[in-house]
Amino acid sequence: MANVTLSTIAAKAGVSKNSVSLALRGDPQIPPSTRDRIRLIAQELGYRPNPVIAHLMAQLRASRTPRLQAKLALVNAHRDPDALRKHPTIPTYVEGCERRAASRGYGFDRFWLHEPTLTAASFLRILRTRGIKGAVLVGLMEQNHLPEHLRAVWDALPCVVTGVRTRDPALSFSCVDHHHLSLTAFEQALARGYRRPALVLDNTIDRLVEGRFSAGILIGQQKLPARQRVPAFMAMDEVGEDPAKFYAWLDRHQPDVLFTLYNRVTRWLERRRVRVPADLGLIQLEWRATHPEIAGMNQHNDMAGEAAVDMVIGQIHRNENGVPAFPRATLIGATWMNGKTVRAVAPV
Repeated sequence: MANVTLSTIAAKAGVSKNSVSLALRGDPQIPPSTRDRIRLIAQELGYRPNPVIAHLMAQLRASRTPRLQAKLALVNAHRDPDALRKHPTIPTYVEGCERRAASRGYGFDRFWLHEPTLTAASFLRILRTRGIKGAVLVGLMEQNHLPEHLRAVWDALPCVVTGVRTRDPALSFSCVDHHHLSLTAFEQALARGYRRPALVLDNTIDRLVEGRFSAGILIGQQKLPARQRVPAFMAMDEVGEDPAKFYAWLDRHQPDVLFTLYNRVTRWLERRRVRVPADLGLIQLEWRATHPEIAGMNQHNDMAGEAAVDMVIGQIHRNENGVPAFPRATLIGATWMNGKTVRAVAPV
């Protein structure tokens, strides 16, 4: 294939161009399984590096080894103390944070926000003793408020949140553009001939992102006649593993494609013997490389992690400490990833 670039491989693999570059060089920052997958995709696409450019870039990288400038705090804000390693999505943020910090000459010390013995005074003492200049918070999944007893920490040093916008205090943040993500997924469904798309979500998640998932879908539905606008199923946090209410909603409204975040929806459809995509399409609003067969939106959470590091380093350089009067936001664009769970694009 002619003109195969790193961007071409990145789009196919669902990662950033920088990740492709690192993987093809065998950089240990990229997990071995991811390196192997990217190399296979590059081989399948017929990628051939330009030897002159590759040599020049190697010399440039060798001459600019970053010097450790300072340390940052990587704060696990999830209730699970091991979420930075074991959660299905949070490690992707961490990958981006650590990759970008290393490239800027910074190191990370890790902390758990919900450590029972952690007080504002003890946390600040540790940060100062270790020379930590700023913090990146990762893993807020249930609420967007930070512990009040740690307020003095956010008032004392530069802090940026990944994934969601916080309130009380409102800190600068980086995350995927949830509204545009949902609207893009809706438009992809329409392009494939679906006419009764529907959202399957829970109110907790939608509230966490201030309704931007459901807002994107509602805007998309304005392109359809009123009779084709299927109401969302927003009771996932109520039904747990019991699909009875979901089945009742499915029978009543008969959507032809679903937007969701949950693997258990796939299991429920299999249990009901609903054929995907012959009977019903399925689109994941958070596409994962572990299930590349499922169509969806790649949120590029590693890029949100990279952006958060850039933001907090910028705050450090500008001597901006404490809760900002005007919090800044960096929104990351999501990418459509085709899969076997949707029809092909309808002919024009």
